[in-house]
Amino acid sequence: MSDDNPPADHVVSGDSDSGIPIEENIKSRSTWLRLLFMVVFCVVASATTAVLSVVVVLGFFWVLFTGEKNSQLQQAGQVIAAYLYEIIRYLTFNTEDKPFPFGNALPSADAGD
Repeated sequence: MSDDNPPADHVVSGDSDSGIPIEENIKSRSTWLRLLFMVVFCVVASATTAVLSVVVVLGFFWVLFTGEKNSQLQQAGQVIAAYLYEIIRYLTFNTEDKPFPFGNALPSADAGD
């Protein structure tokens, strides 16, 4: 086999003019900025989950003591769920749109309907 015809499983690491892709990614400012935003949104998601837990507990006790659902707690839960969904989509690289407060507006209560 000659150098002109490499085996089919041979992987070429890119053109010699463009450099090695991993080096470009490591040196890329946007990659490191994305990491910073991801860390921030992980912290925000943790705090938001704690708030959601409070809403869930309050909703349960509301139903326990009144026998009815609280529409304001339902709306708050819907907004929090939609916001967490946006954060998770960003963290998992399913979107480049940054969630609130760095990009999109805070979701509304009817976002999931």
